[in-house]
Amino acid sequence: MIELEASGEVWVATLNRPDKANALTEPMLERLLEISQSAHEARALIITGRGKVFSAGADLDAARAGLATSPLWEQLSAAIAALPCVTIAALNGTLAGGAFGMALACDLRIAVPDAKFFYPVMKHGFLPQPSDPLRMWALIGPARTKLVFVAGQKLTASEALQFGLIERIVDLDTLMENAHSLASDFTAAPKGIAEDIKRMCDSEIEPV
Repeated sequence: MIELEASGEVWVATLNRPDKANALTEPMLERLLEISQSAHEARALIITGRGKVFSAGADLDAARAGLATSPLWEQLSAAIAALPCVTIAALNGTLAGGAFGMALACDLRIAVPDAKFFYPVMKHGFLPQPSDPLRMWALIGPARTKLVFVAGQKLTASEALQFGLIERIVDLDTLMENAHSLASDFTAAPKGIAEDIKRMCDSEIEPV
C-alpha cells in the first residue's frame, strides 16, 4: 500500500490505498518510516497519494486498537524532518488527522484546489501527535493552530495557502511536475551547498 520509486536522485513515496482514502495502518507507517530513514541516499523525497484524498489519517479501526498512540507517528515525522535532502508533500487531495505529521515535517507543501485540511482528534477522543501542533504553530501561528485543533475547523486550500500551511495550489494534472520542479534547483546544486542552504533556512538567527 506504499509505492516507492527510487530509481534516481528524486524518490517518490506514494500512498496507495485509495479505496480507503489512503487511511494509514501500522504496516503503512512502518514502510514509510523505513523509506524516510533510508532516504539519506536521495537528493529529494516527494510524498504523495493515489486517488482523490492524500490521506484520511489513521485507519479508525486500527486507531481504536492502539495505533492512535503508537510511537510510529512521531518516529516518522522526526525521520522526515531530519533528512538533509529536500522533502516535498505533493497533496493530491484532502489531508486529515495523523497524516498531517508527514506533511508538516516536509520542507514544502503543495496541494490541489479541492483539498481540505482538518485534524479531528478532539471529536474522536484522541490526542494529536506531540510535534504536530508545534510544527503547525511554527507555520501559521497559535490562533490558527487552535482553529484546526481546538475548534475542529476544516480549512480550504485557499485558506491553507493564505495562512501559510501550504506554499502553492496547483492543478492535479501538474501536481507531480510542480513537485519535481521545486526539487530541481536542490538536486542540480552541489550536495554540500544544497544541504548547507537548507540547514541555514532551518536555523534560528542568533542575536548579535
